[in-house]
Amino acid sequence: MNAANPIQPFLEEQGVVILDGALATELEDRGADLRDELWSARLLLEDPASIRQLHLDYFAAGADVAISASYQASFEGFAGRGLGRGESAALMQRSVQLAKAARAEFWDRCRGQSGRLRPLVAASIGSYGAYLADGSEYRGDYDLSTRALKAWHRPRLEALLAAEPDLLACETIPCVREGEALVELLEEYRERPAWLSFSCRDSMRVCSGEAFSSCVELVNGCCAVVAVGLNCCAPRHAEGLLRRARAVTGKPLVCYPNRGERWDSGSRRWAAGSGPSEFAGGAASWRAAGA
Repeated sequence: MNAANPIQPFLEEQGVVILDGALATELEDRGADLRDELWSARLLLEDPASIRQLHLDYFAAGADVAISASYQASFEGFAGRGLGRGESAALMQRSVQLAKAARAEFWDRCRGQSGRLRPLVAASIGSYGAYLADGSEYRGDYDLSTRALKAWHRPRLEALLAAEPDLLACETIPCVREGEALVELLEEYRERPAWLSFSCRDSMRVCSGEAFSSCVELVNGCCAVVAVGLNCCAPRHAEGLLRRARAVTGKPLVCYPNRGERWDSGSRRWAAGSGPSEFAGGAASWRAAGA
């Protein structure tokens, strides 16, 4: 059974869905030390209140969607901290619950505001490479079969679904094979819609070097995927990628590139790039290109 598409009311009323901003980099700007293999998921253990507050601040700034702090969360990663599977699942579910709690507080504050739709909560499903914590989500060079990738993603997806998010955000997917695995998996859990977004190296290719258009085409036959696009790539590539996506799919396009910086896996920090001005200046062109 297919669930209703939660982004459709936003598209019909506003013509666009506004996502929240960066999670980890904003938490770092607020003083969090995320130099850790768990990255922002570390704060699910140590400082969940800071995550909740950030979600609340993004809702107040106009975000229609909060993306949970589960991108880096995995059973294997938490096991490295000595946590059992039950504890790990509870932490993943906490990431969704924090976003839902922030939404409830925000909605109580602004109920009745003219023109505002109740925001959504998306559970982040990061790529297998994010778990490896070595920058693989920006290379796509891990050698796993589609079957193995499905088996790895399934338990985390089920744990997050148990927290009842509005939809799933399958993010920073660097290669066709992982895209295939997620599309097949999402078809099995089609009661919860999802978007699928790929990490890209330029305006034509995902990080593995494969054609972005080939990745986008994967979702055309999957009714569980309600939007497709790109994230965590340089802003200068976004317009070209969106135009290529629009040529091969009629699904809504999602676009949330980074600030044009480069991830240094050795120091676990972003190296300087073009900065936020390019991101802000490019938003109108991304919208015009179909985002």
